[in-house]
Amino acid sequence: MAEHPRSQSARLLVLGAGAAQLGLLEAAAARDEVTVIAADHDPLAQGFALVDERAVISSEDEQGIERLARARTVSGLISPGADWPVGIAARVAERLGLLHPISGATAVLATTKTRQRERFASAGVLQPRTFSPHDPEITFPCVVKAPDRQGQRGLTLVRAPADLEAAVEAAMAESRGGGALVEELIDGPELTVNAVSQDGSFIPLTVTDRILAEPPAFGVALAHAWPSLHSTAGVIEAAWAAVSALGIENGPSYTQIRLGADGQAYVVEVAARLGGGHDAELCRAARGVDLNDLAVSFALGQNPCATLAKGLGRAEVGAACVVFLVAPVGVLVATEGMEKAEAVEGVEWVRTYRRPGWQFGPLRRGADRAGAILATGPDRETALARARRAAQAVRFLVDANPS
Repeated sequence: MAEHPRSQSARLLVLGAGAAQLGLLEAAAARDEVTVIAADHDPLAQGFALVDERAVISSEDEQGIERLARARTVSGLISPGADWPVGIAARVAERLGLLHPISGATAVLATTKTRQRERFASAGVLQPRTFSPHDPEITFPCVVKAPDRQGQRGLTLVRAPADLEAAVEAAMAESRGGGALVEELIDGPELTVNAVSQDGSFIPLTVTDRILAEPPAFGVALAHAWPSLHSTAGVIEAAWAAVSALGIENGPSYTQIRLGADGQAYVVEVAARLGGGHDAELCRAARGVDLNDLAVSFALGQNPCATLAKGLGRAEVGAACVVFLVAPVGVLVATEGMEKAEAVEGVEWVRTYRRPGWQFGPLRRGADRAGAILATGPDRETALARARRAAQAVRFLVDANPS
């Protein structure tokens, strides 16, 4: 990826200013030569406190984002932690003649699961079998999802044929295009490969285990733990094949994989972005590689070779993890225990996502989580124990029966 000549101050437009974007916004704000502009529909979005300019515009409003990008003469656009705006960033960058790590065509493959499945099939990438909603060959349990959504929106684990129609209707209601994708359930451990590509070279950084909540919160991670308990060679190979099949030659990628009973790695999905569960911050703690800063460089058309080389080939710590916080159902009144949690040995930071007045519902999707803790340790169990001890110190005081 050739480096683009820049003026003294580059303008970076970040699509989103919520919890999933905080790490990148911090990395961008640390660069004196970068003016950071964030767009989010929520005027109270946490990330607005980190930026130079804020725009109360939905990150999914493509026309509004393009008008903003043109008006502010931005140098680059990026969507960290959120899928659909990845395509918006790529397409707007193309129309503005800006260098961008992926093309608009690749972004379509990265943000639409049906297109991904077709491309994986043509490239021979091992993946779960897919079915049409009325296919008599559907095996149960199966997974039904909206093909153009993330974060468990429209996602259902279907255990019996009688429940299939309702799950398909729920997926279609959530889908932007009104579609539904039915897949076989690969009922094994789920792992994430966080990587970066440069000029076609695939560089895996962390392979983490996703410790998942029980249904009905199907697919919701309660923790990401590194290093993985499983052999990672085949997992990395599968991620590399999937990323290559989609044409992701530059920038970060986030690949979710499930291990089958046969031990093989099945690619569930690939995102051409940073993971939305503080994966980049975990990578920095674990490997010493600032994936957020790398993503900023790619978005600005800069060559991040020197930054990428720093820290590769060594581990900063024995283990690292992100443990997510879950609040009781009710209206948030106050959050207590943050200082006590942050004082636990090995805890890097504690983040909460919501202000008083927020209505917490039951845990169903990733967006229902209340915060997260990043912790390190000499081994995986110690890191997880530290994070969980810190989590016990955080108390979300809620009004369970608001008037």
